[in-house]
Amino acid sequence: MSEIKFAVLGQYFHCPIKGDFEYAQQALIQVDNNGTIVSVMTEADADFHTQVSFFSSKNQLIELSSSQYLMPGMVDLHVHAPQFPQAGKGLDLPLYDWLQDYTFPLEAKFADMDFTKQIYPSLVKSLLANGTTSAVYFATIHKDSSVELARECLKQGQRGFVGKVNMDEASQCPPFYIEHSTADALKETEQFVQEVIGLEGNEQQLVSPVLTPRFVPSCTSEMLQGLGELAQKYQCHVQTHCSESDWARDYSQQMYGKTDAEIYRDFGLMTNRTILAHSIFLTPADHAIIKETGASIAHCPLSNMYFANAAMQSREILDNGLKCGLGSDLAGAPIPSIFHTCLDAVNHSRVREDGTSTYLPADTRGESGSRISFLESYWMATVGGGQAIDAKVGLFQPGFEFDALVVDTAVSDSNIFIIDEMDSAKDKLEKIITLNNRQNICKVWVKGQLVINK
Repeated sequence: MSEIKFAVLGQYFHCPIKGDFEYAQQALIQVDNNGTIVSVMTEADADFHTQVSFFSSKNQLIELSSSQYLMPGMVDLHVHAPQFPQAGKGLDLPLYDWLQDYTFPLEAKFADMDFTKQIYPSLVKSLLANGTTSAVYFATIHKDSSVELARECLKQGQRGFVGKVNMDEASQCPPFYIEHSTADALKETEQFVQEVIGLEGNEQQLVSPVLTPRFVPSCTSEMLQGLGELAQKYQCHVQTHCSESDWARDYSQQMYGKTDAEIYRDFGLMTNRTILAHSIFLTPADHAIIKETGASIAHCPLSNMYFANAAMQSREILDNGLKCGLGSDLAGAPIPSIFHTCLDAVNHSRVREDGTSTYLPADTRGESGSRISFLESYWMATVGGGQAIDAKVGLFQPGFEFDALVVDTAVSDSNIFIIDEMDSAKDKLEKIITLNNRQNICKVWVKGQLVINK
């Protein structure tokens, strides 16, 4: 049995049950040298104070103040890493113009390793500072710069899932940003998988490779077939965009006579380690495929409002028991905070429920019963995300890895204002979710390693 590395004493929030939360006013969480939670004790436990005194005497106790709250690390299931420099640009444009004017020219620059090394350290640092302990990244079509992103995650201690993007369909990709050939791309993708797994210092697989067909229209059937074979060979994660827009949905129907979910399943790309970004236009049959295979959905609410043409079925997805977490979709949404994405998810569902057209009567304007709660959005950001990446994170329970952050509501210039006499535990949690900024996050651990400390 591994030795205890440290113990944290203080109050915490987490969501063991979807739609509910647990608050401990005073708890002691013991973490071993492997970064795993060994014990969670509260004042109700007989030897609680004895254990606190023991760890204090050994200088292994981290004691939080009354304004500090321990929370699980946030999981971002969908980040376009190379788009970090364009965050905040052009979001009033249609998707086609946004991609052509900003995204594809920018992503093409990552053929340059000097440029790559200028961008990726700031990206990873920014996400960690916002409390994102696990991130699932689309990189670019370039193998070496994609490996460099994985190397940077490892260097900064972030749990990273990195994908070399694949796009080889000439009719749908710009000529300056496309694979040289399908065969070469598949060979490079396999090399990428092997290199990430074998990175120096990655013996515990903190960083993992992800197979990444950009989406159905950008990939030939030969590419999808080859990636499906790699998914079966290496049993690694798969990520892609799924039924994101009317155009993407219609393309799949015209080319294959199938939905995206059916196409990915038939090419061997739907497994319990598959993450489907957006997933707006899902059919009942798609729901069944996703549930049967154990694949997960990355709900990206703010970018959906900009580019998806419709609102995601978040209420139905949660009610049907599909695995679902949240994605920032940086830079399709500009804010690198999954706390902010929680707020966006609630807003997204409220707009869907209420509707928008002033030309319709109130009772026909929206889709009744489609809202989700802050507790459900926060569950997706922690537990749901952990399920999607197949990691024991998101909860403070023995056997889970200690991915955690400390939110301090009393830092200078804080937007969070708490009055103990007026705010219940649920009120406090909702305020933290909706009002915190990166200055409130003073400590971040990944797998028991302190990676942000201020």
